[in-house]
Amino acid sequence: MVKRYLSVVSLDKALSILEEALIPLFPETIPLEESAGRITAQPVFATYSVPEVHLAAMDGIAVRSVDTVGASEQSPVTLPVAIRVNTGNVVPPEYDAVIMIEDVWTEDTRYIIRKPASPWQHVRPAGEDIAESEMVVPSHHRIRPSDIGALAAYGIVSVKVLGFRAGLIPTGSELVPPGTRPGPGQVVESNTRMAAAWLSSLGGRCTRYPLTPDQPDLIRDTLSRAVRENDLVVVSAGSSAGTRDYTADTIAGLGEVLVHGVAIKPGKPVIIGKIQKKPVIGMPGYPLSALTVLREIVTPLVRLSGIPVPEPALIPARLTATLHSESGTDEFVLLAAGRIGLTWVATPLSRGSGVQMSAVRSNAYLRIISSLEGYEAGEVVPASLTVRPAQAEEAILITGSHDPVLDHLAELVQQDHVELHSTHTGSMGGLIALKRNDCHAAPIHLLAPDGDYNTPYLEKYLPREEIALICVAGREQGIVSKKGISIDELPGTSFINRQKGSGTRMLLDHELRLRGIASGEIPGYDREATTHIGVALAVKTGEAEAGMCVYSAAKALGLPFMPVAQERYELAIRSEYMDDQRVMALVKAIRSPRFREILLRLGGYDESIAGVQRQVH
Repeated sequence: MVKRYLSVVSLDKALSILEEALIPLFPETIPLEESAGRITAQPVFATYSVPEVHLAAMDGIAVRSVDTVGASEQSPVTLPVAIRVNTGNVVPPEYDAVIMIEDVWTEDTRYIIRKPASPWQHVRPAGEDIAESEMVVPSHHRIRPSDIGALAAYGIVSVKVLGFRAGLIPTGSELVPPGTRPGPGQVVESNTRMAAAWLSSLGGRCTRYPLTPDQPDLIRDTLSRAVRENDLVVVSAGSSAGTRDYTADTIAGLGEVLVHGVAIKPGKPVIIGKIQKKPVIGMPGYPLSALTVLREIVTPLVRLSGIPVPEPALIPARLTATLHSESGTDEFVLLAAGRIGLTWVATPLSRGSGVQMSAVRSNAYLRIISSLEGYEAGEVVPASLTVRPAQAEEAILITGSHDPVLDHLAELVQQDHVELHSTHTGSMGGLIALKRNDCHAAPIHLLAPDGDYNTPYLEKYLPREEIALICVAGREQGIVSKKGISIDELPGTSFINRQKGSGTRMLLDHELRLRGIASGEIPGYDREATTHIGVALAVKTGEAEAGMCVYSAAKALGLPFMPVAQERYELAIRSEYMDDQRVMALVKAIRSPRFREILLRLGGYDESIAGVQRQVH
C-alpha cells in the first residue's frame, strides 16, 4: 500500500524515514590486496608476533648486561662471553643487550668495553611491533593502502569486509546502450553506470539489469528478480508523475512506497520504498537529479546501514554570482572552486538537471537549505568539495570569453598538475570577474573604437591596476552557415547570436554599424549562445541559418565560413598573480611548441603571436 504517494517531504524527514528500510549488510571474505577502501566486518588480529624473537637493532656484539657493570675509560672490562651480531640478527636467549661495534675494542678473540650496557639496550624485543593475537585493525575500519602492508607483514592474506549487493534497473523506452549514437528522442543510458561506480566505491557489489522499456509488466518482473537477488535496488527513471512513469506503482504493488517526492532540487521525484524488507530507490532520469539522489539519499542510506562513509571536506568560499532559490526546498548547486590568493572562490555552474558537463567541470557543491532564498554574490558560503582539498588547490579559474582552444590548454596544463576550470561569461563578464578578483585569468577580445583590442577597456574598468595581457592567439571571426552566407546577407536570415557583453557580439555590432545594418533586420538577433561551438551547432541542426563564431568552431562541425575580421584573443591576469605556479603553468602551455601545433591544426588562428605579453598600467 502507498504510504506517502506524491506528498513531498523535507530532506531531513526523508533521511529519518530511511531508517525504516536499511540495507541488510553481509560480510564477505576477499583477498587482502583487493581490500583497499573497504570496511572491516570484524577485528583483524595478528597471527604471529613481529618480530617473533629478539633482534639486534645495531651492528655490534650481543652481551649479558650484568657482565658490563663498572666498565669505564679508567676501568675497561674484558667480557667473559659475547657474540658478534649485525642489525636484524637474532639475539640468542642468553644475551640481553647489544653494544655498538664502535664502542668495542678487540684483543685476539676477546671484546673489551669502556662503558656499561643497560638491559635490552639496542635490542628489538619479540613483539615490539605487534604481539601474536594483538588487534591490528578494529571492525568498521576503512582499510588504507598502508594497512594492507602491515596486515601482510602480520600474516593476513584475506579479510572479512562489509558489503551489500545492489541491483540497478534502467527503465525507459527511449534508452539506448552506450556506444550507440542516439536518434531523435533517444537517450544513451548512463545513470546506472554512474550509480554502479558510486555504489562500488561504498562497498557495493553491483549488478546492472538489461534496459527495460516503459511497460509495467516488464518493470515489475525485473524489479521482482532484482529484489530476490540483491540487498538494495535502484530503479533509474520513471519516478515522476508522467503518463509513462510506472516506478512508484510497481514498488507499491510489490511492497510499500515510504516516500514519493523530497523537497530537493534537483531530484525532487525520488522514491524511497521497501520490498521484502529491502530498500528500493526510484531515481529520477535526469543525470544531475540522479547524482543528487546518489549523494544525498543513497549515501546516507549506506551510512545508516552500518558502512561508515566520510563526509566531504568543507571550505569557506566567496560566491562569484548571486544564487536565487525556492524557499522550502533544499537546492544543490555545482561549483567550480579555486583559491585566489588566500581566499577560496566558487563559481556556480549550470543548474539544468540534464547538463552532465556541470558535474564533470565541478569540484564542489553548495547546499542552499530550505529556509534560505539563496545567496548574494560576494557572500562566503560553506562549499563541499567533491575532490581532495589538495586537488582543489590545483584549480585555476578562467572566466570570460569562450574559445575551443581553452579545452586544449586544459589538457596541456594538466601535465603540470593544474586543473583548468573555465566559465563562459563573455569578455565583459570576464573583465568584471577580474575586477572583483573572482578569477585568475579573464580571456577577452574587446574591440575599441580606435581599433585596439582590450587595453582601452582594462584602462577604463581597472584603472591604476597592473594587468598582464598574454596573447593566446590571433583568431579569425566570421559568419557560419550551411550556404556560405556573408555578413552583408544577414538581413532576413534567421540568426543565432552570442550573449550580451561578449567580444563576438560587440564585433558583430561594430561590423553591422559600418554597413548600416540594423539589428532589427536580423531575425533571431536576440537569441543567444554562450560558446562558439554552441553557435555552430545551432546552425548545423537547422535552428538558425547563420551565426557568428571563430573559424575553428565552424571547421570542427564541417560548416562553411565567411571571414569578417581578425582579432586578438588575450588573457588578462593581475600582475601580482604572474608568479603563481598555476598561472606560470598556463603561460608556459600557451608558449609551448605543442600549443602552436594545435593552433595550426585547428585552423583560423595566428600562432605567431601566441604567448606575447603586454603590460597595462
